[in-house]
Amino acid sequence: MKKELASLEVNYEHAKSELAAFIRMSGSISLGHKRLQLNVITEHPATARRLFSLMKKVYNIESEIIVSRKMKLKKNNQYVVRIKERVSEILDDLKIMKPNSFDISTTISQRVIDSQQDSICYLRGAFLTGGSINNPETSRYHLEIYSNHEDHNEAIAAIMNRFDLNAKTTQRRSGYITYLKGAEQIAEFLNITGATSAMLAFEDLRIMRDMRNSVNRLVNCDTANLKKTANAAARQVENISLIEQTYGLDVLPEKLQILASFRMKNQEMSLKELAAKIPDGPISKSGINHRFKKLNDVADKIRTE
Repeated sequence: MKKELASLEVNYEHAKSELAAFIRMSGSISLGHKRLQLNVITEHPATARRLFSLMKKVYNIESEIIVSRKMKLKKNNQYVVRIKERVSEILDDLKIMKPNSFDISTTISQRVIDSQQDSICYLRGAFLTGGSINNPETSRYHLEIYSNHEDHNEAIAAIMNRFDLNAKTTQRRSGYITYLKGAEQIAEFLNITGATSAMLAFEDLRIMRDMRNSVNRLVNCDTANLKKTANAAARQVENISLIEQTYGLDVLPEKLQILASFRMKNQEMSLKELAAKIPDGPISKSGINHRFKKLNDVADKIRTE
């Protein structure tokens, strides 16, 4: 999905919204050679290339890309896109840093919020730098975007909910996340941000998974019904055998005798089949149940005695 998003063409003006998301999500400012430097860190090479090309396209700046290997956990490659030119101007233009100060704005600018296309570009940038999505084939449906600041996280959720995505927020470790749990909402997010191929692949997997789950439910239901039928039949046969060994079936009323004899000869039949094929039938399923209840009462009386 990220590879597809990172390859999309974007309008010059809307590209600024995507850059603002990149920088606000994973950017840091340092002082080097008596001037500001802007570093944006990502583990995804396509995202690093995307940032590099957008900086060139929007501000005509040649950035540096530094590759290093993380020493913890998965030890993935880490890509640092370093901007050394016009850092204050860029941060001011993207509404990230206030003019003539080092005050950082941790929320999304009103210009982005007011424009639907800018909002989409911001969501794309936020996902590229701080987002993840579970494989729908192997785990629950889940898409999330991580942010360091609560107000920024709430703003991302608000943008998502403008598109009726039912986004939720929560705190996690040292930051916050906006997340989607519904399969339809995740598919719509992919569609909105432009990951059409990923959305189609996601939908294919979702359909297959839902179909597999439906089949499993039907199989489980059938298995449970068969087990229930077998247990009931075994109980009925046990009761009839007890009556036969204790009193004999001749003491039973004629209808109960017929049912008892027929059940002993057809122990594998369901109640529905018994009701349809019993010699003095056919009768209703409730009628069969009523007769078996009387047989059970006789067997329970014998056990009590």
